[in-house]
Amino acid sequence: MDVNQPKQEHLLALKVMRLTKPTLFTNIPVTCEERDLPGDLLNQLMKDDPSTVKGAETLMLGEMLTLPQNFGNIFLGETFSSYISVHNDSNQVVKDILVKADLQTSSQRLNLSASSAAVAELKSDCCIDDVIHHEVKEIGTHILVCAVSYTTQTGEKMYFRKFFKFQVLKPLDVKTKFYNAESDLSSVTDEVFLEAQIQNITTSPMFMEKVSLEPSIMYNVAELNTVNKTGESVSTFGSRTYLQPMDTRQYLYCLKPKQEFAEKAGVIKGVTVIGKLDIVWKTNLGERGRLQTSQLQRMAPGYGDVRLSLETIPDTVNLEEPFDITCKITNCSSERTMDLVLEMCNTNSIHWCGVSGRQLGKLHPSSSLHLALTLLSSVQGLQSVSGLRLMDTFLKRTYEYDDIAQVCVISSKVKEEH
Repeated sequence: MDVNQPKQEHLLALKVMRLTKPTLFTNIPVTCEERDLPGDLLNQLMKDDPSTVKGAETLMLGEMLTLPQNFGNIFLGETFSSYISVHNDSNQVVKDILVKADLQTSSQRLNLSASSAAVAELKSDCCIDDVIHHEVKEIGTHILVCAVSYTTQTGEKMYFRKFFKFQVLKPLDVKTKFYNAESDLSSVTDEVFLEAQIQNITTSPMFMEKVSLEPSIMYNVAELNTVNKTGESVSTFGSRTYLQPMDTRQYLYCLKPKQEFAEKAGVIKGVTVIGKLDIVWKTNLGERGRLQTSQLQRMAPGYGDVRLSLETIPDTVNLEEPFDITCKITNCSSERTMDLVLEMCNTNSIHWCGVSGRQLGKLHPSSSLHLALTLLSSVQGLQSVSGLRLMDTFLKRTYEYDDIAQVCVISSKVKEEH
């Protein structure tokens, strides 16, 4: 962007230019076979071209740098830098020159001037230079407003402004998915897996320097984007973490509630704040960009008044042989005491051992009880544990629990052979 002050009645001229890094020179290779009319002429011209890479003349990307020829694209998270120059085109000495640069967005107006003090005087053919920087944090239309005021030799006060409009584009498309997992087999409940899909929607490759999740105060986070090779953590995306245009990459994180939150009836109710993603990348010749998402929220799974979860269950059991499981029953209500009765319903493959319809007693608000149960399977394969019923005698309400877990049922002969 290079705009001269068009009106000649002003003694000063204003120039505004965006500061960007150079780009690699690109050329269009023109070649032909030796039996064609030009013979080896075109190939030789390419070899003699100083802008091409020696030994790889047919590549479009050269080894020279070119200065920017236009304003270019500005993306959210990048730093906008601009050079502002005020030149005295007249043969007079101008006094009290004040240059002010403001950036107007859809929501605010920012002062970007390095100094707010006026310059006492500016001689003929001299200039005042300033470089401004701003990390772009909003998408949409931005207007750079440059205002110049000064006093002529005759004491007349002069003033003019110039407006430079540009658009800020979105560089990345970020989508998130939440997966809830109950991990009652450990001391922590309600693990949350966050999948972040990040797509490069610019026209140039990006080097993904960092993609991390900053959790809220309720959670601890573990990144699942590395693998252990010979005692060393290696990124699942390889050593060169480049993201090509329109490519998408998935990042996975596991969040666990801190103990003080996990102990509250074993569940965090309602909408909870997970945290925010911090993304840092580099493009072209090292231009750095950074984005932070807003706070990510998820709706915690609702368990109603009563929650039943498994604490212990074997992975593999023998066919037609009893095995034990341990259940945890939690009264999720914060006000009401329940009087529970346990009923066990057999399925085609799973059979419960014990008396159905037994009293479990009163369960106070936000408290839990542990229950040891025995069952057996009459069918081999992966079987689903189903058929538990809890009835609250106070409200005459029944809570049904099916597909609680799955076990692998094998023949005892198979186990003996192994």
